[in-house]
Amino acid sequence: MPESSPLVFFLNVAGAAALLIWAVRLVRTGVERGWSVPLRRLLRRGADKRLLAALSGTGAAIVLQSSTAVAILTANFVAAGTLAAGAGLAILLGADLGSAIVAQILLTRVDWLIPVLLLVGVGLFLKSGTRDFRMAGRVLIGLALIFVSLSMIRNATEPLRDSAGLVSAMQYLGGDPVTAFVIGALFAWAVHSSVAAVLLFVTLSAQGVLPVTAGVAMVLGANLGGAIIAYVLTLGSEIEARRMIAANLALRGGGAALALLALTLLAPPLDALGATPARQVINLHLAFNLALLLVALPLTGPVLRLVGRWIAPPPETANLTRISALDPTALSQPDRALACATREILQMGEGVEAMLRSVVGLYSAWDEPTATAIRAKETDIDRMHIATKLYLAKLHRASNDEDVVRRSLELADMAVNLESAGNTIADSMLSLARRLDQSGTSFSETGLGEIRDFHDRILSNAQAGLNVLMTLNPDAARALVEEKDYVRDIEQRLQRSHLDRLKQGLTESIDTSNIHQETLRALKQINSAFTMIAYPILSETGDLLASRLNRKGG
Repeated sequence: MPESSPLVFFLNVAGAAALLIWAVRLVRTGVERGWSVPLRRLLRRGADKRLLAALSGTGAAIVLQSSTAVAILTANFVAAGTLAAGAGLAILLGADLGSAIVAQILLTRVDWLIPVLLLVGVGLFLKSGTRDFRMAGRVLIGLALIFVSLSMIRNATEPLRDSAGLVSAMQYLGGDPVTAFVIGALFAWAVHSSVAAVLLFVTLSAQGVLPVTAGVAMVLGANLGGAIIAYVLTLGSEIEARRMIAANLALRGGGAALALLALTLLAPPLDALGATPARQVINLHLAFNLALLLVALPLTGPVLRLVGRWIAPPPETANLTRISALDPTALSQPDRALACATREILQMGEGVEAMLRSVVGLYSAWDEPTATAIRAKETDIDRMHIATKLYLAKLHRASNDEDVVRRSLELADMAVNLESAGNTIADSMLSLARRLDQSGTSFSETGLGEIRDFHDRILSNAQAGLNVLMTLNPDAARALVEEKDYVRDIEQRLQRSHLDRLKQGLTESIDTSNIHQETLRALKQINSAFTMIAYPILSETGDLLASRLNRKGG
């Protein structure tokens, strides 16, 4: 590339990097939308032993191509009390290794595979009638675009070996590993993907643009940046979840800094890691995460206790009263009033989600403070529901605009559905869990596993429903409505499975039969309440027919 074309070079590299970042996200979201529930089940069931937990985290990160996504899922489990923080930290250490393995896989030169992935992926996405196959197509397209973006980076940087100015700048980074480390951390945090950052740095090293010392420092920095991403995203989580994420940050980020210090002071030869600069950089990334897992796995308990001294629970006296989003002065401005009502309904949904997340633990061990908190939250949601309906009724009376009237009625329906979901949790599920505790009985191991798995699916759909309410994304709304059919089929299958256990005469199943069946029905009702959020969006796009989802859409 001529020296006179810096703008063209920048556009080529920036465009390729942007495609890489987007392609990695495309794969991750495809997996999340298609197989989030099985992945969540893998993480929760793999937590019995530390090594098994780490392996489940590794597998989940390879599939999701993101240790951050695994960290968020694990934090939700720890916050809900269905996963111990120690097991969660083991999962995160395994996920860090999984993201390093992903980078190894994606750096393989398989140019012949690109057209195959695109052909199959686009065919599945456009022609398949089922969501799982469409999401599989989305993943294949994303993988193909990752390979395309890496090829674009190679082509764009090929002529740079002859650029004296760039070589000097990169050589400076090679002699200043601390600056390179900070740049790597900042870039990984900025793009919210340590995998994308590592792929970019290793590709630049392969082209001879980035010295090995700089590539190693930037890849280690990307490990710190990747841990920071999860820490920032979970700042509002429960205390145990935050401690777990902070412990992973201390281990991964602190370990990366120590590794950089050791490499700088000792300057060991890197030839043993590979014959080429790129192979040395990427293999060091893998070796670091593997060594971190092996060293830190036995120390998860002490590390969590140490971090617990740093992250203390908030003082009991700190209690900020929630301020309603229903601004009376906005009633004269319909658009603003509708936005206020939407915010209030979103807060209702978040409250119901918190109740749903907490209630499942009471089926295993009754906890009166948790039950009291659920009842208090339901009382709060009832007040919000009444206030929202009155607010929307005033807006309805004050406006003659058909769109405003229609939207206010839709929001009122959402409020009713969410309030009903809250009642189902506080009145039905809470009493069922209490009956289970008072009777001194418990679900069979299979039955409890079914309840937890089904609950996890409903919780995932509840979170998806709140995302739809915030983004109004038609694709996400369609996926949510499609999920309603899956939930109905699963509930029927679980009811049949329970009846089969009754026929076998299993004592636990007989004693808890009504509680098991009523819990499944309650969860299905909650799922329906959150699914209804998507219906107005699909009605506007024409995806929703009078009786069912339009299968020709999307």
